[in-house]
Formats: sequence, structure tokens, C-alpha cells
Amino acid sequence: MLNIKIVGGYKSVLVLLLILVVYCRVGWARAKKDSKASKSHKIPKRPKVSKASYNVLKYKYRIIKTYPHDRKSYTQGLFYHNGVLYEGTGLKGRSYIRKILLARNEIILQHDLHSKYFGEGVTVFGDKLVQLTWQSNVGFIYNKKTFKPIGKFEYPTKEGWGITYDGKWLIMSDGTSWLYYLNSKNFKIAKKQQVFDEKGPVNKLNELEFVEGKIFANVWPTDLIIIIEPKTGKVIGRLDLEGILEFKDYQVPVEVLNGIAYNQNNKHLLITGKLWPKIFEIKISPIQKK
Repeated sequence: MLNIKIVGGYKSVLVLLLILVVYCRVGWARAKKDSKASKSHKIPKRPKVSKASYNVLKYKYRIIKTYPHDRKSYTQGLFYHNGVLYEGTGLKGRSYIRKILLARNEIILQHDLHSKYFGEGVTVFGDKLVQLTWQSNVGFIYNKKTFKPIGKFEYPTKEGWGITYDGKWLIMSDGTSWLYYLNSKNFKIAKKQQVFDEKGPVNKLNELEFVEGKIFANVWPTDLIIIIEPKTGKVIGRLDLEGILEFKDYQVPVEVLNGIAYNQNNKHLLITGKLWPKIFEIKISPIQKK
């Protein structure tokens, strides 16, 4: 609010009027700019769903195999393809992208992020790998085969958390209940979708993975993975992984569940967490109601 005390004669009044005109013009310009910005992303209307008719499938899991995982890796993103696991990690000075031959637990390539950045989610599309950063508002693009940096892009969200690819869009989370759809050619946000369940918006969406037409998401800081219908943002499934990490594995510092990769060949998920000593290959199935 503008507070000006009027003193003097007509000259002071003229000066005051001039200041008010300039102030109003600046305010109008800012409002116009904000209005344009608010309309720049397509926001679909959330369908009204009654709690009585809302049905979220609960899923169970079966551990198929366990693989060792680097206890120093602060996992922020996973992607799997043809026996190779791509991993992105966080923390300043400890962030990197890594290519791992999973069956042998062999690191075949690594690229360290500059120490000023806190790495976040990663995904692969085509011959590229994309890595987000937490609060720097910048993402990095690499050659998938060599990890050679080939570009970067900026995003207007306050933070970057998880990212996945659905065959057309790069889908990004920022720790809120919103998913952002980025054009995979120019990396600009084209639209956004809010995620909700029977209680309302679901916040703290973290690592993302596109699985058979659905979006799987870690919910920080829980042991839950939710399954999202992309067209509506509706949560249609929940997988509770509480207890998958044995008590003995908590004897060293471990953090929350984070990291989902999908093996298209056998339809299994690969999951891990920040500083976890293990990667779990699991098969999931819906719990049948009695």
C-alpha cells in the first residue's frame, strides 16, 4: 500500500498525482502480466467424484529378487532398460547420474553433477537422459550412451522432484500435488494436472515412473506408491511398501523410499530408497476383495 503525506502547495499536489499515475500504470502492467502467466498452462477441470463412489485399488507385492545398492547413493530417480539401471542421486557434492549393469552390480558409467547443484529425478527418452535439480530451476540433458552433456533447460516451478516420459510428454513433479507436462522438444511446460484421491489433492509427489499407461509416484516421506490415471489426475491404486526393508538394514543411516523403475520385459518393478543397501525387484497385483 502507498502512503504519502501531502505538504506544501499545488506543486506538491501535482507531484503526488504524477506519482499515483506511475504507480497505477506499473500495478496494471504487473496484473496484466500475471494474468497472462496464469493462462499460459492448460489446467483441466477436476472431475467431481463422490467419496461414496470413489474406489482405490490396494496392491500387494511379492519380492522376486534382491540386488545390492550403494549405501552412499541418495537416490532421486531410477530408469531401467535392457539390463541397465540408470540412477540419479542428490545432495550437493554427491549428486551424479550412473549407469549400472544390474545383474553384476557393475558401474559402467558415471557423470558427477557440479557441487553447487542438488540432483533430483532422472528419465530416459530416445537417445537422451534428463536430470532435474532441486532448487536451481534447471534441468540437464545428456547423451544416454556417453553421458556427454548436450544441453540444459529451465523450469518455472519452485523446485524439481521427479520426472518420467509417457512417449510424448516429459512429466515432472515439484513436491506439490501437481504434475507438469513438458514438451519433449523445447522442454516448455504445456499443461499441468492436479493429482487427487478421495480426500482431496495429494501433496509431496516425488519420483515418477510411467507404467503401462499409468503414472506411479512415490509420496514423500512415506512408504506409499500411488497409481495415477493421467487423463484425470485421479489416484486409482495404492501400494504400501512398509516393512520391505528389514530391521537389520536400518542399522546404518537410511532415508525414505524413493526410486521406481519398470522392467517392460517381465512387468516387474525395481524399487529402492535414499541410502538403502538394497534394490528390490517386485511383482505387484491387486488385493482381491472378499
